[in-house]
Amino acid sequence: MKILISDPITEQGIQILKDAGFDVVVKTGLSPDELVSIIPEYSGIIVRSATKVTRKVIEAAKNLKVIGRAGIGLDNIDLQAAQEKGIKVVNTPTATSISVAELALAMMFAAARSIPQASNSTKAGKWEKKKFKGFELYNKKLGIIGLGRIGTELAKRTRTLGMEIIAYDPYVKTSEFARLVDLDILLKESDYISLHIPKTEETTHLINKSAFEKMKQGVVIINCARGGVVDEDALYDAIKSQKVRIACIDVYENEPARENKLFELDAVIATPHIGAQTKEGQTRAGIQIAEKVKEALKS
Repeated sequence: MKILISDPITEQGIQILKDAGFDVVVKTGLSPDELVSIIPEYSGIIVRSATKVTRKVIEAAKNLKVIGRAGIGLDNIDLQAAQEKGIKVVNTPTATSISVAELALAMMFAAARSIPQASNSTKAGKWEKKKFKGFELYNKKLGIIGLGRIGTELAKRTRTLGMEIIAYDPYVKTSEFARLVDLDILLKESDYISLHIPKTEETTHLINKSAFEKMKQGVVIINCARGGVVDEDALYDAIKSQKVRIACIDVYENEPARENKLFELDAVIATPHIGAQTKEGQTRAGIQIAEKVKEALKS
């Protein structure tokens, strides 16, 4: 059986599949039409976030038995189409949890001390010491929206900094790391708000104009979850009005985000969807997805 790897994964993962006797083909950077043309040959495909496994791809797949996503989100896979054809979809929900949580924490420090802005200023030959008066994280209130694996890892780490942690998650009933509250309370009380939710019909533009109006003046927003859970137009307006002091963004409504009006603003710290981009996280994701695809094809 042939397995297509259309986005890069760790060599250890590839070797697991080869050792199991599969014919593994690595072809990255395929166009949608190229993927449609070659997918009939394969029994399995492994993707990350770049490859879109659309209904058109799935309908062209004559032999496909499993789609493996080396990561958490499944929004680049047409799950309905896969279900209709009886194709199993597997992912690695735990592999990069620590990586993403640590990026969110790094964003919080960067926002509190204006680290990117101060670095750029200093490299430009300025010495604007008084301009960059920051804030301590100690004794501040962090609101976490989505208390799954990543949100919980962030709560563990920020609690040790002396922050008060509150969280909103309608699917979580108890937590030893955060006090669970309604969304409106979280929006009203939080000094920092970090999102850790998938993009669904329920969560699309969850943070919108109305939500920003409920927040504290000078709140800090961190989104290392999914583009589209924050309304970017509303966020832009909230930054311009100084309702939001700093926005730290790793994900965007349209990716790759080479042009985005949020990038015009000094109060935006932006990274190119690097939440899962650590050596350790990618190694775990590659190994875990290889094992899951192997199991699905051997069963």
